[in-house]
Amino acid sequence: MLALVMLINRAGSMVLPFLGVYMTAHLHFSIENSGIILSFFGIGSVLGSWLGGLITDKIGEYRVQSLSLLLSVPLFCLIPLFKTEVGLAAIILIQSIVSETFRPANSVAITKYARPENITRAFSLNRMAVNLGFSIGPALGGILSAISYEFLFFSNALAALLAGLMYIRFFGKRNKQALLKPKKAKESVVIKKENSPYRDGKFLLYSFFCMLFAICFFQLFSTLTIFYKDTVHLSQQNIGYILGYSGFLIVLLEMGLVQIAEKYFSLALTLLLGTVLCGISYAMLAFDYSIVTLVVSMTLLCVGEIWTLPFMSTITALRSGDNNKGAYMGMNGISVALAFIITPYVGTMMADKLGFNILWIATGASSLIIAVGFYFVIPWMLNKRVENK
Repeated sequence: MLALVMLINRAGSMVLPFLGVYMTAHLHFSIENSGIILSFFGIGSVLGSWLGGLITDKIGEYRVQSLSLLLSVPLFCLIPLFKTEVGLAAIILIQSIVSETFRPANSVAITKYARPENITRAFSLNRMAVNLGFSIGPALGGILSAISYEFLFFSNALAALLAGLMYIRFFGKRNKQALLKPKKAKESVVIKKENSPYRDGKFLLYSFFCMLFAICFFQLFSTLTIFYKDTVHLSQQNIGYILGYSGFLIVLLEMGLVQIAEKYFSLALTLLLGTVLCGISYAMLAFDYSIVTLVVSMTLLCVGEIWTLPFMSTITALRSGDNNKGAYMGMNGISVALAFIITPYVGTMMADKLGFNILWIATGASSLIIAVGFYFVIPWMLNKRVENK
């Protein structure tokens, strides 16, 4: 049911991939100013991840997810009313804060309902729902944006409303039953209060590498769509189709590839391979952007994503304690959300000043360095955690 709620919510996620195109093509903002405005989505993601992690440990994942989904509805409807750069940046910041509080709470809910031995597959199932929704959303978004960009925002609002109502309907009674149970963890909360992710040096280093990876990967939502539009000259419908293909491919491959990685690879090797594949997928665009190359690039990016993002959440869950999962998930969410500040600005600036070819080569080279960092940091962090236990 968590995955189904996520599917409905993300099926409406057609706004973010088209925000850059919306601002440059519809509102006629410059590429650089569009990148700055997209960075406000990242600032909101950081604040939302921090806030979501903080209040999840205080009021519970059920209330946080419910409020996030329902409050997102009016905010999505307000976005088309803001036509200036300052106004659009402000409403995107507020909407991002509200919607991103959902993520750490949702991650905590997964660890709550999944068996320990199935935790990576549980994260993968949730991500499959995200990507199935993401395969539907952008494809539909490409069609709707050709008619009217306002449809994108209203569709996002409708999806958030349906997801919120379904979540409350299914999990409301379960949450009340859980609150009626005797609270046994009071003493352990006091004992582990000092165990904060913000003072966990090894986890902070790991989160730093997660941020660097996300900076490279999340060009999917900013510079890559602008590249498709301005350099490759794809139509908005075709941009939607190729993004939809990525989500559909992940739905087909994710559970199988996750099981292969769990069976044959260590966590460190899995993230090494995933990060390298993501780097290759971007670097190859510097040399050719025929339709075949675009499809191969997106395919490699999908496989790389499968072998990084769900395992990043698993590693975070393994590092956290029983009573501070929200804080750890929030910290990991912040590391990823920081990319939404840095990537649009740096990516669009590099593309504008140096060209997309330099941007893609730099992304590939950076990914190789990040992959090596993951390979050494992960066992160093988790082995010590096991010894501490």
